[in-house]
Amino acid sequence: MSDRVYESVLSMIASGEIAVGAKLPTEHALSEQLEVSRPVLRQALKQLREDGVIVSRQGSGSFVQRRPENAVLDFAPVGSIADIQRTFEFRAAIESEAAYLAALRRSESDMERLRATLAELDRCVLEGRLGVDEDEDFHVAVCSASDNQYFLAARTSMKSNILTGMNLTRNLSLTKPQDRLELVQEEHHAIFNAIEKRDPEASRLAMRAHVENARNRVFEGPIGN
Repeated sequence: MSDRVYESVLSMIASGEIAVGAKLPTEHALSEQLEVSRPVLRQALKQLREDGVIVSRQGSGSFVQRRPENAVLDFAPVGSIADIQRTFEFRAAIESEAAYLAALRRSESDMERLRATLAELDRCVLEGRLGVDEDEDFHVAVCSASDNQYFLAARTSMKSNILTGMNLTRNLSLTKPQDRLELVQEEHHAIFNAIEKRDPEASRLAMRAHVENARNRVFEGPIGN
C-alpha cells in the first residue's frame, strides 16, 4: 500500500500539482486525501526522501526537491516505481561485487562474450533501438564471468523486476538527445575496460556507478534549492 501512496504523491509532483520547491500538504491532509493511515503515508514519504524527490526541513515539513518527468509514469507499470528503485539498490550491491570478481577470474571466453554483448549494445545506440535484451545480456555476462553461480541465481530470481527497470530507463533515454544513450554506453565500456584490465576495484566502482546512475536517471529533472 505504501508503494501505491508513493506513486500517488510522485504523480502529483510529476504533473506539477506540487511544484519543485513547494511544501507538501501536512501528513493529516495527505492521509485524508489519499485515504490511507499516517503510518502508511510516512513509509511512502520515507521512500521519496531516500530517492531524493522530497527533502524534510526540521520544523518546516517536507518540500519537493526533484520533479521526475511525466514520461516516468508513462513507461513504468502502475505501482511499480518504488519497486524499481529498490531493485536498483539490490543490483548496485550484487552486481558491483560480481564485477569485482569478474576482473579477478574472467577467462578469455568470458571476455569474448562480454565483447560481443558490448558490440550489440553499441549497435543499439547507433540505430536508436531500445536494447533492453542486449543490456540484460551484458550484465548477465559480467555475472557469469565472476565464476560464482549465486550471482546469476540472484539476478535470475529478480529478472522480471530488473527488466522492468531496464525498460523504463532505456525508454527514458530514447526520449533524450542521442548523447544520453551514448553516455549510458560509455558506462558499459568503463565496466568492460576495467574487467579486461583485471582491475577489480575499478570494475566494482564502474558497475556501482552505472547502476546508481541508472537509478538516478529515473528521477532526472529540475533540482530545487
